[in-house]
Amino acid sequence: MAGKVFALLDEMKIKPDSFTLAILFKACAELATDRAIKIGRKLLDEMPENYRNNVVVLNSAMHMLMKFGDIQSAERIFRSNKKKDIITYNAIIKRYVGNEMFERALGLFEQIHLN
Repeated sequence: MAGKVFALLDEMKIKPDSFTLAILFKACAELATDRAIKIGRKLLDEMPENYRNNVVVLNSAMHMLMKFGDIQSAERIFRSNKKKDIITYNAIIKRYVGNEMFERALGLFEQIHLN
């Protein structure tokens, strides 16, 4: 199904809005195929500047990158996010656990309580 969405998006030559980006990042994360990784990274690279402060888009992008195993890029987005909320913290903690990075998950959890 997500493959059909990607094909349709290519055919339509439309620029995705913030909602579309968040959904597409999730689809790429769930598929995690070579094609999905390529599309997800392309969407992230070409993401308009005004979406780079959108917490929903950034959370979805972090989730996608963590699912791809690109921890450093996900952490870079996390650090640059000026509008972190509990969903932001949960997104990265969940992926730390999913990648068996338990110490990082606990360390970030402790940071929540310090902030």
